[in-house]
Amino acid sequence: MWNLRSGRSWRRIRRAFEKARGRFGARIVEYSVQGNHLHLIIEADDDGALSRAMQGLCIRLAKALNALMSGSGTVFDDHYFSRLLKSPTELVRAIAYVLGNHQHHFGTPSALYTSAELSPAERIELLSVPIGWLLSVGRFKALPGG
Repeated sequence: MWNLRSGRSWRRIRRAFEKARGRFGARIVEYSVQGNHLHLIIEADDDGALSRAMQGLCIRLAKALNALMSGSGTVFDDHYFSRLLKSPTELVRAIAYVLGNHQHHFGTPSALYTSAELSPAERIELLSVPIGWLLSVGRFKALPGG
């Protein structure tokens, strides 16, 4: 597996995110690309939507990265860790974890390959607008001054 944070890998991942945008009743709203895995904050309509969206995204990513690396087969483990976030505070902490994970482990900011670094125009083309209260309003209530 190549480093997912390389420019060539990132371009493939980005295209997969764009094509998966809003499909299967799930929306990627924040992300970070680590060396060998991804961290995602996804809003899903229900458990089935999350499962279908993750399966579709993993297949799309595997095809794109295998084509780049002249490989075949699975790229990511066939499982993912999900956790239902129930409060604005939990959500804000999860987003901080996702966006700050690289710096936490490697001591360097993750200036590239995180949703925090997207321009407003890039956010529109790459990420989905959340529709639920927790992500669209609640997350800002948990911030200082919110």
